[in-house]
Amino acid sequence: MIDASINKNIDRIKLRLKTIPETPGVYQYLDETGKVIYVGKARNLQRRVSSYFNRYDDHSSKIKMLVRHIYDLRTTVVASEVDALLLENNLIKQYQPRYNSMLKDDKTYPYLCITDEEYPQLLFTRDRTRIKGQFFGPYPNQRILRELQEIIRKLFCYRKCKKKLHWDAERQVVVGGDRPCMNHQIGLCKAPCVGMESHEAYLETMRRIKKILQGDFGEILDAMKQEMLTLADELRFEEAEMLRRKIRLLEEYQYKSTVVNTNVRDVDVYSILSDSKYAYVNMMRIKNGSIIYSFSTEIKKQLDESDEEILATVIPALHEQTESTAKEAIVPFKVEEIPDDYLKLTVPTRGDRKQLLELSERNVRAHQHQCVHQRLLVNPDDGRSQLMERLQKELHLKRTPKHIECFDNSNIQGAYPVAAMVRFTDGKPNRNEYRKFNIKTVEGPDDYASMAEVIHRRYKRLSEEGKELPDLLIVDGGAGQMEVARKVIVEELKLDIPIAGLAKDDRHRTNELLCYDSDWQIQVVGLKPTDQLFHLLEQIQNEVHRFAITFHRDKRSKGTFRTQLTDIPGIGEKTARDLLLRFGSVKEVKLQTLDDLTKAIGPSKAQVVFNFFRQK
Repeated sequence: MIDASINKNIDRIKLRLKTIPETPGVYQYLDETGKVIYVGKARNLQRRVSSYFNRYDDHSSKIKMLVRHIYDLRTTVVASEVDALLLENNLIKQYQPRYNSMLKDDKTYPYLCITDEEYPQLLFTRDRTRIKGQFFGPYPNQRILRELQEIIRKLFCYRKCKKKLHWDAERQVVVGGDRPCMNHQIGLCKAPCVGMESHEAYLETMRRIKKILQGDFGEILDAMKQEMLTLADELRFEEAEMLRRKIRLLEEYQYKSTVVNTNVRDVDVYSILSDSKYAYVNMMRIKNGSIIYSFSTEIKKQLDESDEEILATVIPALHEQTESTAKEAIVPFKVEEIPDDYLKLTVPTRGDRKQLLELSERNVRAHQHQCVHQRLLVNPDDGRSQLMERLQKELHLKRTPKHIECFDNSNIQGAYPVAAMVRFTDGKPNRNEYRKFNIKTVEGPDDYASMAEVIHRRYKRLSEEGKELPDLLIVDGGAGQMEVARKVIVEELKLDIPIAGLAKDDRHRTNELLCYDSDWQIQVVGLKPTDQLFHLLEQIQNEVHRFAITFHRDKRSKGTFRTQLTDIPGIGEKTARDLLLRFGSVKEVKLQTLDDLTKAIGPSKAQVVFNFFRQK
């Protein structure tokens, strides 16, 4: 149990803990102002609430911060785990606690609403608080919703006017209409406002629209086909043809959204990805084998919650928010805190449900990529931080790679061999830490030996001087270069530096990221060329290559200058430079007369140069 040095209100909290029952329920933590800062649910209230104060050292830093700010607590006992789940969801929406991870404000997502009126309307909205009615959504973006709304508009005629209509059942008349509007004139409304369409017929139209929004196409299609046959029997062929076109339109929409066997009747699908700060969740509504909609959201973590804990909060919230009728949910892993009485969770291993889960996972990966990319554009430093965390996860590193060093060799047929190293800190080039290496012990074009030499020199010096080692070493090359680096670092120097490799394809383009597993076997890390992390690694590789080539070019040019003119005894670099500036090249210097050379560098040096080339 914690003491007053951690929470000065612990004595009062201890008294509260003694009265908490061992039953299902919901607990709330309050700060000194009486504001609710956290809401949670539990199968056993006594055990769950006490764990915050008994196992303090086992908690994450964020939970420790929560415990330090708890001034008081209150609990609510409920009859079952399902009741606890629903109550927790309602209290989180009501209080918006600081330490609870919550869905983004649902006002930002578009919905379709069938209004609660005697003559309902179908409206587009982002705010569920201003309209009374049945909501369908949220939809992933406005384009998809507008497309669905347009299809419904082509299938059915319903009113879009703002008239307040009332059906007088005694008089069997509609009250509130005066005359048909333009929509009636162009065939988009049957004018129920003036009684040209009966109240029962209008409500039947809205019932069919509701069925389509719920993904229940079968009943509507059967009814429309039967109506088409009836019209044909009555020789009303134009009306039958118009209805046939509507049936085809609805079937095309259903076909576009069918991805699995229609035996998958009414199911929700959830998938999740997360990093240290955010979680990304995708929900898909499946009805009769069709995807009604797919919805992805980003959730900011507050207490370093696990994926299971986040799904335990998100699934009930989305289930209620979308007014889902599903009794089954497909999930990537079991979520113990959601009881079967509320929602049956299925973790598929094969078949149609597995395909649906994989589709949902593709959606959530795309949403994560989009969110990370947007953050990178708005706040580059935050985006790079997220990329470093992803790199840590992809390579299974013990810590986030704050400092990354990358090596590359450069030579031409073994001539002027050099190597270069660049360092990236927090995903940005740290040019003060760039290093150049002249190859000293290797003769001929041996890239492996050159890599071994410079890595040995670099990290032997750092370890002897007690300087900070990098969090990740990347070699510009494939498995062979990685093995060279491993032997030097692990076997010779006995250092703990993670090693990765950036291999290129036959067109000399960055192709794949390689790393070692726990058994020192080289594995390929699957990254798409469009991935922001792939772009960062490509930038590191291009930078070290540019730095190495520049160093090699400088050394090569200096080497050419020395061998042609400075090799002449008595002629130094200044005299050689004067000759090249005057005549343009070594070849032109050779063709000059003694008088011409004398005018450029004086008689004594001119005689030396003239005699040297004549002897050659």
